[in-house]
Amino acid sequence: MNKLKIAVIVGSTRIRRFADHPAKWIAEIAAQRPEFEVEVLDLLDYPMAFFGEARAVEAESETAERWKKKLREFDGFIFTVAEYNHGPTAVLKNAIDLGDFIQKPVAFVGYGGVGGARAVEQLRLVFVEMGAASVKTGVHISFPEYLAVAKEGKSLSDYPHLVEAAKNQLDQLAWWGKALKAARSQ
Repeated sequence: MNKLKIAVIVGSTRIRRFADHPAKWIAEIAAQRPEFEVEVLDLLDYPMAFFGEARAVEAESETAERWKKKLREFDGFIFTVAEYNHGPTAVLKNAIDLGDFIQKPVAFVGYGGVGGARAVEQLRLVFVEMGAASVKTGVHISFPEYLAVAKEGKSLSDYPHLVEAAKNQLDQLAWWGKALKAARSQ
């Protein structure tokens, strides 16, 4: 079977965002695996109006179509998920609503309050409705780890439990990716 094409989606567009750290980190780990071909997709490159907004201009609608077309190239997805006010960023939820993830696996690297767990849990429910398969293991970067990386120059790889969670998550993503790719090809 060919390599699984995996997108790492940077789920925040905020100024001075932390999302670049986990996106680069998980993309590098995933790219080391022989079963994956990895590409990072940054929502900054896809400025879209909110789903169903009447004020969406033609350029924003074209960007949304470009986004959806790009997503169709992939066999699976890893999302960086910032948690604000117990939920994911609006820009990430909007990109998901405008996307195409049917019969493909999704995984999450969360950060923020309680490692982004509440935001990730909300997105798992969304993806069930969208016909995607969420892998069980999430990577959750707690606030002390977040601060150490953002302020002290530490790496996420300095934390063995995060590396182990990433390995387990990628094992599950590979399994689901292969199974769903085979099923889609039938």
